[in-house]
Amino acid sequence: MEPDVLDISVVIPVFNEEENLGPLLAETVPVLESMNRSFEILCVDDASTDGSLEVLRELQRKYPPLRVISHRVNCGESAAEATGFAHARGRWIVTMDADQQNDPADIPALIKATSGADAVCGVRRKRQDDWVKRISSKIANGFRNRITGDRISDAGCTFRALRREALREIPRFNGMHRFLPTLLRLQGYRVVEISVNHRPRTRGESKYGVGNRAMRGLVDCFAVRWWRRRCFPTERCRADTEDTTR
Repeated sequence: MEPDVLDISVVIPVFNEEENLGPLLAETVPVLESMNRSFEILCVDDASTDGSLEVLRELQRKYPPLRVISHRVNCGESAAEATGFAHARGRWIVTMDADQQNDPADIPALIKATSGADAVCGVRRKRQDDWVKRISSKIANGFRNRITGDRISDAGCTFRALRREALREIPRFNGMHRFLPTLLRLQGYRVVEISVNHRPRTRGESKYGVGNRAMRGLVDCFAVRWWRRRCFPTERCRADTEDTTR
């Protein structure tokens, strides 16, 4: 085993969430400590324009397992996740939002459900968003599944536990985070879903709405449909190394 490999890496994309970061870390670190596993937390600041990066630097002094990575320019949530994946040392990567709507208390359940699976995806119960977001997400999930041929219940929930090795074959693109379960299934990995808690946003402002997701999500669905027909599992297609020329 690699000497620097940990059990769990929590990857948190951050964009203008300065008010949420302290309370989020205060909740998350004790949960991970109670699991008696080696862990790290990677907060990827996506060129925030508020004081998020400065807050994270201060929090590093309080929480040694916290690692902070910053983007020079704003690239989006998928890019922040991809950066976290590239730097993560955990065998399992837990992705969660920085807005405190994901409940860190669900992390042990996500990890427990990885037994026999390559990815565990949260499904938000009693979703604490306005009716516009709930209805639009329901429509988007149905359309996405119809176009991609998948059966994901809540693609908008990015609270997940992912096997790090499985992520090596996943294409990186803007919008990747919404399709990760589908992309993993297409590569032959086993994806399961469990119910997770969902909490109302009490600080900061949401970065997503129907207007800035609908058209891009539509295009992405057809792109993933194309990729489904063309992709192949790289790691499992490699030829044996035995010399057959003799």
